[in-house]
Amino acid sequence: MSLLDLLRRGAPPADAPPDSPDPAPESSHIPIGGLVEIRDVHKSFGDLEVLRGIDLTLAPGSVTAILGPSGSGKSTLLRTVNHLEPVSQGLISLDGEVIGYRRDGDLLHELPEREVLRQRTRIGMVFQSFNLFGHMTALQNVAEAPRRALGTPRPQAEARARELLELVGLSEKAQAFPRQLSGGQQQRVAIARALALDPKVLLFDEPTSALDPELVEEVLAVIRSLARAGTTLVIVTHEITFARDVADTVVFMDRGVIVEQGPPDQVIDHPAQERTRSFLQRVRTGEQDPPPEDAPAPAAEAGTAPSAAPVPSRTRPEDPS
Repeated sequence: MSLLDLLRRGAPPADAPPDSPDPAPESSHIPIGGLVEIRDVHKSFGDLEVLRGIDLTLAPGSVTAILGPSGSGKSTLLRTVNHLEPVSQGLISLDGEVIGYRRDGDLLHELPEREVLRQRTRIGMVFQSFNLFGHMTALQNVAEAPRRALGTPRPQAEARARELLELVGLSEKAQAFPRQLSGGQQQRVAIARALALDPKVLLFDEPTSALDPELVEEVLAVIRSLARAGTTLVIVTHEITFARDVADTVVFMDRGVIVEQGPPDQVIDHPAQERTRSFLQRVRTGEQDPPPEDAPAPAAEAGTAPSAAPVPSRTRPEDPS
């Protein structure tokens, strides 16, 4: 059963009020998302280490919200999951398949670009800046990925794109160009585009940060529908109330490490770590968090998963031939 089928069965319209009751499910919840395993992931840009040993398991169909101040490594972590940023150390896998590399005994060979692109068809990403093609209509933006990545014929790709635009409440905007759409509408087109390949995992990088406040809820309503459908979602967000309502797990990051993780009522309502409490207090009062300091990595605190064993060494990308 496709993601689109599940969304049709279980999700209210995208423009439904946020407190609308969920429709009764026709059958038991069927997770269709993928299992993501992140093991001892480090990422450096030159001398700056942005991720300092991240360990995280995202169960199939789970919803994980990642919180943290600017510069904590949240977006970088998200971009490593689909190999937009290759890791400096560690492993990330989806349903047991290492992302970006082929394993050969104790060596990891970086995959050629065409293989990485194949893996990315299973991992959708929605960026905070929409990233729509300005010269294409909403319909063309959504249909482009299946045509290019899967070779789907234009009629089938466009028919599916129309269904997805209807799903996100934009069927009447199919022929509109991005410049003719509001920020909230553009982000909903971007979500429809990410869904077009039936991904196992959807990554959201601050999906509402570029929107006017009155447009935020229309995007959050679509994400709530996706959460109910069983896709594995990973959401970097500053919307604390939304994270509490939709997430199974909340992760708080600071200075490239996981400070605390657990259920929303634990991490958001009763955080164990002082750094988490301080951050949430600043968010709730609207106070700016201090800029990150260029300081040594803090020791892992309670709630941080133990580091994995050393990973195999890497080689350069394989010859495509």
